[in-house]
Amino acid sequence: MDSNKIKKGLGRGLSSLIGETKVQNSVNKLSISNLVSNKYQPRKNFDEENLQELVNSIKERGIIQPIIVRKSNTDKSKHEIIAGERRWIAAQKAGLHEVPVVVTEADDLRSLEFAIVENVQRHDLNPIEEAEGYKRLIDDFAYNQEKVAQFIGKSRSHITNCLRLLSLPIDVINFIKEKKLTTGHAKILIGLDNPTHVANKIIEKKLSVRQAESLVRVFKMKKGSSKNSRDPNLQSLESSIIEKIGLKVFIKNTKKNSGAITIEYKDLDQLNKIVKILKSNY
Repeated sequence: MDSNKIKKGLGRGLSSLIGETKVQNSVNKLSISNLVSNKYQPRKNFDEENLQELVNSIKERGIIQPIIVRKSNTDKSKHEIIAGERRWIAAQKAGLHEVPVVVTEADDLRSLEFAIVENVQRHDLNPIEEAEGYKRLIDDFAYNQEKVAQFIGKSRSHITNCLRLLSLPIDVINFIKEKKLTTGHAKILIGLDNPTHVANKIIEKKLSVRQAESLVRVFKMKKGSSKNSRDPNLQSLESSIIEKIGLKVFIKNTKKNSGAITIEYKDLDQLNKIVKILKSNY
């Protein structure tokens, strides 16, 4: 993809993406039953209270902003939602039979881009959904972190930190999705040997981010001096690799300068990511 197009993503909003695709019709109306969910929709959770507010608004004023759709690849009689799934769900709850739509041509990559841009602009994604959206751009469409940062209009470090959340255990990831832990809490847990235990303590004691940082320092002190005796150069190298690939890395080096590098993965996706990195560089 042209890097100039990437830079037009979030900065100019959805209008810039629409401008780069062929719009088949102006605002049209389609039956609610003829629309299907976006298979690339990064957002999995819809806040019920906010959704009800939208339902009430639609009952009063109708849908002001059209839903963006494309022809379904799997069912030619249907249209797949690219942006506006929340409006579609609320319209169903409001008892509408038709909704205003803009029909556009978009491939799978553009469909995912639309969905991510809309949700990130509106701060609708929880941190895990946001990270999974970026990961899909990287894994399925050969983006790198720099391209994602340019397209979304956020810093490279923001993208890296988002992706690192996915290295946490699944139960901690669920705590974040359920809003039991904030992004600030989650960042503290990355790289710990016992993130689930610490996460449960944070939730149980209702700790602020600052209090959680103090708790983590206590846990690290309890590990004794063995960690402190490690070569700071090795620790720095580990941190550098972790920053690059977003996975836990451990380097063990003996006095004879032999040893091992261990990369920890949680699932097959992360294993495939490691393999892909090795193959692309060697």
